Amino acid sequence: MTSALTAAFLWLIAANVIAMFPSRDHHWTNAYILIAIGVPILGWVTFTGGPLWGLAVLIGGASVLRWPVVYLWRWLRRQVARGA
Repeated sequence: MTSALTAAFLWLIAANVIAMFPSRDHHWTNAYILIAIGVPILGWVTFTGGPLWGLAVLIGGASVLRWPVVYLWRWLRRQVARGA
């Protein structure tokens, strides 16, 4: 396993451990930190492992951070609806 995939795996473990602890802001601060750390790891995995591994890590990250993805999707739909 490459070091990029090892970093992605450790990120997934850390994200799941963080989700186990209670949070006053419903983990939004943690989600922003995980996104800031995860995006460069995703780029690293895609660069070293190729687009299929990058897509696999992207899907894994989106499954962990599903609410930010849902809110991003809703925001994009609103922006498209306003522009049309």
